[in-house]
Amino acid sequence: MIRTILDHRSVRKYKADFIAPDILKLVLEAGVRASNTGNMQVYTMVVTHNKEIRTQLWEAHFKQNMVLQAPVHITFCADFNRFSKWCQYRDAIPGYDNFLSFFTGATDALLASQNVALAAEAQGLGICYLGTAVYNADKLIEILKLPKLVVPVAAIVMGYPEEMPELADRLPLEGVIHSEVYNDYSRNDIDKIYFEKESMLIYKDLLQINEKETLAQIFTDKRYTKKDNVFFSAKYLEILEKQGFMNNL
Repeated sequence: MIRTILDHRSVRKYKADFIAPDILKLVLEAGVRASNTGNMQVYTMVVTHNKEIRTQLWEAHFKQNMVLQAPVHITFCADFNRFSKWCQYRDAIPGYDNFLSFFTGATDALLASQNVALAAEAQGLGICYLGTAVYNADKLIEILKLPKLVVPVAAIVMGYPEEMPELADRLPLEGVIHSEVYNDYSRNDIDKIYFEKESMLIYKDLLQINEKETLAQIFTDKRYTKKDNVFFSAKYLEILEKQGFMNNL
């Protein structure tokens, strides 16, 4: 399994090959075995095979073709709907319509998603996370008919790879690991941590294409801008309120 983790790649081109039900069941069972808060399992995995629905999801995911190519799409949701109904049907009063409960459900859902991803790769499948599940959560709610207290927090596509990309670069361990307590970064630390990334030819080419002086500017000015972050933050907070997770009084 450790080899599978170290070999992880985000696959963006897929064969149309069918995933056998027993393999998919095994992968989903791995997700169900993930750690979770209080053994409540306040998450849901919506598994979508249907081509018509995946076409709608393709639209919501900014028309990324892998959503149409991969035979399986899984949406991971924070879900206090099921648990709250269980409480109500057992003469208990649920109090899970608040932001902390959303965060709890989101944590559970993301833990389950990583188990699914690792199990899929161990079975020779490829996966790719879709950040657009958060950007367009309102569209996914409509397409997947999600009730109140259910909100998408992540999605993946899954299938047999058409091609295997190269391993993506990662920061060195000292860039993300702190011993005992958090040790803040000096300018020298930052220079050392990002030296290898900034020296890679692929990123130097990006600087020319985007007419930027530093790689950081590509992130701040092109990929993840303040304008977009503020817009999608406000949009997601509205979705949380609409789905019943913002009763914080």
